[in-house]
Amino acid sequence: MVEWIARWFRRRGIRVAILSRGYGQEEGLNDEGRVLEENLPDVPHLQGADRVTLARIAVNEIETELIVLDDGFQHRRLARDVDLVLIDALEPFGLEYLFPRGLLREPIRALRRAGVVVLSRADLITPAERAAIRSTAESAAGPLHWVEARHAPLCLVDDQGITSPFDQLNDMAVAAFCGIGNPEGFRRTVAPLFRKLLDLRIFPDHHNYSAADVLGLERWANGLGANLVLTTQKDLVKLRASVLGLAPLRALRIGLEVTEGGAILDDVLARLAGDSRRGKPLEKEFS
Repeated sequence: MVEWIARWFRRRGIRVAILSRGYGQEEGLNDEGRVLEENLPDVPHLQGADRVTLARIAVNEIETELIVLDDGFQHRRLARDVDLVLIDALEPFGLEYLFPRGLLREPIRALRRAGVVVLSRADLITPAERAAIRSTAESAAGPLHWVEARHAPLCLVDDQGITSPFDQLNDMAVAAFCGIGNPEGFRRTVAPLFRKLLDLRIFPDHHNYSAADVLGLERWANGLGANLVLTTQKDLVKLRASVLGLAPLRALRIGLEVTEGGAILDDVLARLAGDSRRGKPLEKEFS
């Protein structure tokens, strides 16, 4: 979603910067930051705990006209012109309890602060299930500007950033692995693309791969007889390898595709584009 929004504004000639907390960051950008850097080479990405300071740097030092704040719904020190909140169709309401009993950071009624709500991975559930999720959200938060989207597979990419189509490889025996927040979403995206998905191996989100992990993956892929090993871009930027065991290693590049409510999203972003051109303040610190 962050990449999709940044591209939307860049196509209109607006200077964009991305700010994020950088979860799991050790040195330089974290895994998500490196993926965005690879896919958006003309969009600066600043990471760190103090996002107010980062916002000042973006505006004052690199002349940013519009800031995209990644994972910022609960970050209240920075004022914002619009909040876009994503609901994962496969895990819509975090077991319906706040952390630590569930996965929610706020009650569902907090969605009333959202300018737009986007149901992601909407293609992986039925229309009735999509309607039920919207009904639950609006029962708690009132009427919402509702958009639906899917994670669309675009191409394969290697460790050098070279892309290739995946539709010519659907007969290959594929072993897949990932260390992301929703591995089931990755499995459901990959499975229809290849006739022989041998196995999916799952690691924790933001997993840093050790030499022992790599050796284990090589033995696993060789034992399965895989002739292609597939992972996510988020994982590949940490491994930076072109092969795993006897098989080539590739990441599946994913792009957001809006399937419903595209006019709603365009209208909201168009208003922001106009504000950025009029020099409206983009950052304000709350005491």
